[in-house]
Amino acid sequence: MNRELEYMFVKRARVWIPDAEEVWKSAELNKDYKNGDASLQLMLEDGTNIEHKLDPKTKNLPYLRNPDILVGENDLTALSYLHEPAVLHNLKVRFMDSKLIYTYCGIVLVAINPYETLGIYGSDIINAYSGQNMGDMDPHIFAVAEEAYKQMARDERNQSIIVSGESGAGKTVSAKYAMRYFATVSGSTSEANVEQKVLASNPIMEAIGNAKTTRNDNSSRFGKYIEIGFDTRYRIIGANMRTYLLEKSRVVFQADEERNYHIFYQLCASSHLPEFKMLKLSSANDFLYTRQGRSPVIDGVDDTKELSSTRKAFTLLGINESNQMGLFQVLAAILHLGNVEIKDRDSDSSIIPPNNGHLTAFCDLVGVTYQDMSQWLCHRKLKTATETYIKTLPRLQATNARDALSKHIYAKLFNWIVEHVNKALITNFKQHSFIGVLDIYGFETFEINSFEQFCINYANEKLQQQFNMHVFKLEQEEYMKEQIPWTLIDFYDNQPCINLIEAKMGILDLLDEECKMPKGSDDSWAQKLYNTHLKTCSLFEKPRMSNRAFIIQHFADKVEYQCEGFLEKNKDTVNEEQINVLKASKFPLLVELFHDGEKAISPTGQVPGTGGRTRLSIKPEKGREKSSKEHKKTVGCQFRNSLQMLMETLNATTPHYVRCIKPNDFKLAFSFDPKRAVQQLRACGVLETIRISAAGFPSRWTYQEFFSRYRVLMKQKDVLPDRRLTCRNVLEHLVQDQDKYQFGKTKIFFRAGQVAYLEKLRAEKLRAACIRIQKTIRCWLARKKYLRKRSAAITIQRFTRGHQARRLAKFMRRTQAATTIQKYQRMCVEKKRYRQKQAAALVMQTILRAYMARQKYRALLRESKVVIIQKRVRGWLARCWYKRCLVSLVYLQCCFRRMKARRELKKLKIEARSVEHFKKLNKGMENKIMQLQRKLDEQNKENRLVNERLAGLENTYTTESERMRGELSRLRGAEEDAKNKGHQVTSLLEELEKLRKELSSTQKEKKTIEDWAQNYRSEMEKMVSELKDQNGSLKKEKDDLNRLIQEQSQQMTEKMARAILEETQQLKTDLNEERSRYQNLLTEHLRLEEKYDDLKEEMVSSNVPKAGHRRRDSTHSSNGSEYTYNSEYAELEDGSRAAEDVTRGMDTSLTLKLQKRLTELEQEKQSLRNELENKEDQFQRARARDDVEFKKARGAELEYESLKRQELESENKKLRHDLKEIRQSLVGNAATGAGAPGSPAYKVVLEQLNASCEELEVRKEEVLILRSQLVSQKEAMHHKETMTEPSVYVEDVSKLKDAGELKQAYVGLKDTNRSAAPDFHKLNEDGELWLVNQGLKETIRLLEHQLQTQRRGYDSEVESLRGELQNVKEENNRQQQLLAQNLQLPPEARIEASLQHEITRLTNENLDLMEQLEKQDRTIRKLKKQLKVYSKRIGEMGAGQTEGQTSPGQMVDEPIHPVNIPRREKDFQGMLEYNKEDELKLVKNLILELKPRGVAVNLIPGLPAYILFMCLRHADYVNDDQKVRTLLTSTINSIKKILKKRGDDFETVSFWLSNTCRFLHCLKQYSGDEAFMKHNSPRQNEHCLSNFDLAEYRQVISDLAIQIYQQLIKCMENILQPMIVSGMLEHETIQGVSGVKPTGLRKRTSSIADEGTYTLDSILRQLSAFHSTMCQHGTDPELIKQVVKQQFYIIGAVTLNNLLLRKDMCSWSKGMQIRYNVSQLEEWLRDKGLMTFGAKETLEPLIQAAQLLQVKKKTDEDADAICSMCLGLTTAQIVKVLNLYTPVNEFEERVSVSFIRTIQTRLRDRCESPQLLMDTKMIYPVTFPFSPSSLALETIQIPSSLNLAFLTRV
Repeated sequence: MNRELEYMFVKRARVWIPDAEEVWKSAELNKDYKNGDASLQLMLEDGTNIEHKLDPKTKNLPYLRNPDILVGENDLTALSYLHEPAVLHNLKVRFMDSKLIYTYCGIVLVAINPYETLGIYGSDIINAYSGQNMGDMDPHIFAVAEEAYKQMARDERNQSIIVSGESGAGKTVSAKYAMRYFATVSGSTSEANVEQKVLASNPIMEAIGNAKTTRNDNSSRFGKYIEIGFDTRYRIIGANMRTYLLEKSRVVFQADEERNYHIFYQLCASSHLPEFKMLKLSSANDFLYTRQGRSPVIDGVDDTKELSSTRKAFTLLGINESNQMGLFQVLAAILHLGNVEIKDRDSDSSIIPPNNGHLTAFCDLVGVTYQDMSQWLCHRKLKTATETYIKTLPRLQATNARDALSKHIYAKLFNWIVEHVNKALITNFKQHSFIGVLDIYGFETFEINSFEQFCINYANEKLQQQFNMHVFKLEQEEYMKEQIPWTLIDFYDNQPCINLIEAKMGILDLLDEECKMPKGSDDSWAQKLYNTHLKTCSLFEKPRMSNRAFIIQHFADKVEYQCEGFLEKNKDTVNEEQINVLKASKFPLLVELFHDGEKAISPTGQVPGTGGRTRLSIKPEKGREKSSKEHKKTVGCQFRNSLQMLMETLNATTPHYVRCIKPNDFKLAFSFDPKRAVQQLRACGVLETIRISAAGFPSRWTYQEFFSRYRVLMKQKDVLPDRRLTCRNVLEHLVQDQDKYQFGKTKIFFRAGQVAYLEKLRAEKLRAACIRIQKTIRCWLARKKYLRKRSAAITIQRFTRGHQARRLAKFMRRTQAATTIQKYQRMCVEKKRYRQKQAAALVMQTILRAYMARQKYRALLRESKVVIIQKRVRGWLARCWYKRCLVSLVYLQCCFRRMKARRELKKLKIEARSVEHFKKLNKGMENKIMQLQRKLDEQNKENRLVNERLAGLENTYTTESERMRGELSRLRGAEEDAKNKGHQVTSLLEELEKLRKELSSTQKEKKTIEDWAQNYRSEMEKMVSELKDQNGSLKKEKDDLNRLIQEQSQQMTEKMARAILEETQQLKTDLNEERSRYQNLLTEHLRLEEKYDDLKEEMVSSNVPKAGHRRRDSTHSSNGSEYTYNSEYAELEDGSRAAEDVTRGMDTSLTLKLQKRLTELEQEKQSLRNELENKEDQFQRARARDDVEFKKARGAELEYESLKRQELESENKKLRHDLKEIRQSLVGNAATGAGAPGSPAYKVVLEQLNASCEELEVRKEEVLILRSQLVSQKEAMHHKETMTEPSVYVEDVSKLKDAGELKQAYVGLKDTNRSAAPDFHKLNEDGELWLVNQGLKETIRLLEHQLQTQRRGYDSEVESLRGELQNVKEENNRQQQLLAQNLQLPPEARIEASLQHEITRLTNENLDLMEQLEKQDRTIRKLKKQLKVYSKRIGEMGAGQTEGQTSPGQMVDEPIHPVNIPRREKDFQGMLEYNKEDELKLVKNLILELKPRGVAVNLIPGLPAYILFMCLRHADYVNDDQKVRTLLTSTINSIKKILKKRGDDFETVSFWLSNTCRFLHCLKQYSGDEAFMKHNSPRQNEHCLSNFDLAEYRQVISDLAIQIYQQLIKCMENILQPMIVSGMLEHETIQGVSGVKPTGLRKRTSSIADEGTYTLDSILRQLSAFHSTMCQHGTDPELIKQVVKQQFYIIGAVTLNNLLLRKDMCSWSKGMQIRYNVSQLEEWLRDKGLMTFGAKETLEPLIQAAQLLQVKKKTDEDADAICSMCLGLTTAQIVKVLNLYTPVNEFEERVSVSFIRTIQTRLRDRCESPQLLMDTKMIYPVTFPFSPSSLALETIQIPSSLNLAFLTRV
């Protein structure tokens, strides 16, 4: 101990000292403490030096503070020093700095209410905590719930979660989230959705049992214990709720700033709704029971919406609308009853005034008579042994009786609701186990504590005792497990306090005894307490100043209870006659509430006992003695019994503790009050847990963790192969006192403070090493820097001196040259300056003299005009003065007249007063006055008419007078103009004389100006020549600009290409979103199908199977779209089977719901499928659109026209050749008369003419034959008839597929006709001359048609040329206009305008050229497509020629070329035949019983898919639609069945994914579609399907492939999930980088690689296994890439999510580990060649998080770097990582709160999702690119191992 004191209490050691405000303050020692010192010299954190006095008796030193490395730990038991200030500081740091509200304290979860909505309770967080160990993640209520759920399944033992705390600490919310977790992770087994009902009970219980208090806006005013039942598969099957001690007094009274139960305010807020009009409610301020607290509204809460939620919850729990309205009627009746006013009749009696509106409303709502209710509210019936009499009640007693009735009704209603909620939560399934959630009030102490606080604190005493025993038991089990010597730990036992309350002659017994006394009172009960316990029990005290109170020393604090009201609340009496009146009600629900009147009446309505009874003074009958005894149980007795039952339940379960802490009393977000926190920590048992842990060995290390952490304290010789022996030797050397530690089987146990001591040793060792390293490195750096500077200085000196010498010589030469140049240059400058000054002086003189002359002229002109203006202005001023005088006179007249009128009015008023006085004196004159008044009214009417006439006359007069005035003013104006003009004439004459004089002077000036202009013209000519030179330079600039414009056009082209690329990317993104949505719907559809099958199986298994019952396979309902392919008989059969199963084993309503849901999903699926098809086919349609239009427009005519054109061109060449020979012969014999008849030349011409006629005849016959054949073939195809007798000479044109065959047929016809040479002499005899004539006519018409076509083309070309010529002319004119305009502009503007025009012209030309280029590109693409089609057809037709198709003409006239004729397979055509009865055997052997491993190793990939397709080909070949349909349906269903059976086997799923995709590709490849056929060989095209279009089935199989892919991803995720966190985060890939921190009771998984733990190599091996398996199965490479991308996304998302939920993983060293692990994954991608398809990008958020852990986090520059670096992380994720960042060593620093706020401020403008965790369930949309197979079907051999001998090769 002395060594420890000497070592720990030294200078700069930090300690905790008590403080009145902050409870505990941190201080630092200024000097070492020596044994025997009476005080410590300390310095506070603010720099204040103080002297801390030690207690002279105990000499206890202050608490030592933990090292900073341990501050903020997840588990308080991980702290080295376990004491109150350490616990308080750790909670404060986590809550205030890191915004973490949960902390472990051993087995207790401490939850601090943040008073703010946090996003840590979503489904993503639930999924993250599901399946995790309790210590593996950061503390959370979900971790406690998961631990309870896991222990229930593992240990087969019921669990309990005990949530306690003060009002406002968040108990209800914590319990609610725990139940939400169970509902989410377990699910329900029935159609009732019990988990939803369990959650739906929360809003109901909150509405009727929660209220606003001064400490909490939603405080639970009752305790509840909810048992959530599970079946053998640990799925929720039901629940049950028990309630305790409802605060009934709140119904009739609320303190200031508090409210009644929420339901009352919800009803008042919804009183305007039509269905609530009958309740006669209004505002909450109008009712006594809701206005006493003067706070009817809660900020941020809409009571109307809350009522809507409550009603929905009622409906979900099976309480119908009528019962709901009945409940609301009872609640409204309670409010009206509270407003019933009772008045004093006299001192001993009271009365209710008649026709009281609220009492009437109460009676109407509850169905009782007004008379009876008003009678028994003011009277009471008393019964004695002999008589019965009625006693009146004083007003106060009557009011209390009214309030007691209200409380009793509400308690019965509460009981009824709880009972019906339990009925809704109970199911028919057998309960295997349960988890109980106890939400109960914490320890309470107020200024005035009454019976309710007494019961609450009594319950907390019992719970604390159970908690202490459980903690003690766990400690004992741990020590025994590790075989450590067990030492009895002393802990606080509160059994004496419990005995004081519940033992015989305890407080409750004395209270019940006093209640039985006829004249018992609170005072007499208090005296009994004093007499019984004051001297015998140390825990019981009496206040000094009161005789009606007592004090109990509870485990948390002393509480003073006021005795007033204890007896009344314990009795809980209600007037019997009032109850009888209510029982006689006509309202059925009220009668149901009171139907158990013979049973004990609980104050909360809870039958097992939440306290209270209603005393009914009815004489008991003999048969009811037992019920009478039950009836007399008091509230305290019932509460004690129910509490005992609760403790028995808890003791039979494994408890889990949640302690809720209220950080402040003002509901401020993230505000921490140390005083309030310490009070609650003491009260809730957290500090007791710490004390028990500190009394033993709180710090626990495994041997491997201890070795890894403190390896630096060991020498090399101390390290032994045996880690345990090594640790033992080191500890014996470092810690001398062996009592400070113990060695267990797997762990080392340390006393409190020893870890801090070891950490101090480790830090000093590391500090010394750091200093030595720094010394050496700094020395090396300084010497290196010195040598580098010395060498640099010598080099600089050498070069500097040489440079200076060279500069000196150069300066001297330049000085001499400059002197000479300056001499001549100055002379030239001075001469030029003189000449310029001389010329300028002359010009200035000329301009100045002209300017002075002009100025003089302007001055004279200005003076004359000024005189005129003065004359006009003075006249105007005179007129204005006259008008003002006139207006003033008129105004004076008006004032005088007004004064006279007022005097006259005054006289009239005096006369009127006298008349009224006369009226009063002479009342008899009233009738006359009335008559006079009527006459006066008539006269007034006449006057009014006269006035209207006068007004009309005045208006006409006014208009006429205005017109006359206007005329008069016009005439006066004309007169004045005439006068002015007369004056102007004289002035003009004077000015004329002046102008004549000025004219002579101006002429002189003109001569001088002309001379100046001549000089200016010569200068302009010079300037024009200069401008011409400039024009030349501008032309060069124009060329440069043209070049720039071309470059800009190229840039625009590139920009357009980029824009097209971006648009393409956007389309791809939209397509992926549509695919993802569609695939998610497929997943949902599959899930519903599986759920439907499970429900059907369970319903069938629950019934006894009958004879002949045929169970339908679950796969028959696999896909709704498959029903469209079954025959009517199969549909009827399946429908009958489904109906039979439904009627025998299922609920009809459930079937209808599921069918409806399936129908909706199928419709959505079909619509999304259509959209997906449209998206995927839009590119193919765009490509094929031109070909389709071309085929539709031209067809066979184009081929025919091309043949005809070729033939005519050949004939044209022949005719030209003949014509050339004729001309040569004629020219050669011109002199000898060769043109005469009979001459050789004439004969040659005649022969050529005959040959031409013959050839023309043959051509016409061929044309006629071809046309007739085409027409006949079209008619034959139209009527679907075939010709019976083929023609001898004519080919079947309909079978000629392309131009090659058509040409061949044409040549054959030509040769055939040539074989019979025509005889011109026999033409007339055979009558064929008419045919020749007709042929000639046809030829002429054809030639005319061609001529007209050429003429039209020529005309159109001429028109286009004319249009171009006109455009050129217009352009030329515009250019000339622009040139003329430019010549008029100044030179600079002219240049700018010409440039602008040139740029505009070039831009227009550029755009035109671009349009032409686009048109040509489109044309080229179109022609290329046509060329490909024609070349393909010609190649096919050429290859298909046979000898039998050769015409006789060819055999005679043309040489026969040798043709390679391929030998066709006679035995096998790539098809497999099977019998109908062998279909089940085929499916069984090929799918259901096939082993993927053997097929993958020994056979070709995709063999089952090829075999199935070959069978399908044969069914198509024989045109058997039923066989095709059943084969496809069986195949799909069998694949689904095998996947359902072995869906967790990756090899099986991968195998069938590969085969399904291959089967899909085969259906596409051999479908006959041109888009797919172009990838085939000619032989493969022969194997295309000929009879059936299976496009719809391709979509079904594509959906199946999507489902298999999703199942493959799920299977991979299940395999990888356990490896990811261990391999990526916990395992130390780089050994020794990250140190292990001390851990507490909640042990985390060790980061040291032990046997059985996963490492990064495990992940890489598993990824390689996945990849090799898929490659062996022949999976498409594109599909493998998508699978790998999904794998890497899962790895990155899971790793990042765990990083965000684990504080111990957020450190610098862990960031390095993560980056290294990511680099290893990238290296794996490079090895597999998968680096460029997006898998690496999925790890980007994880990479950025690792970088965030490693970068500096101090300055604003660091904040900017973080914001620019972490683009893949959301703001919430960045802030979370910064909050969780924890130093592993003392040399690291924490992130300051100000820096985190800076980051939040800079990231505020980001538009992103507030979600914290990544969605690990997200699956990228999968695509199946078409991948044709080069494998020929006829070459496939079926191995005998498949047992498919019944298949026959065709």
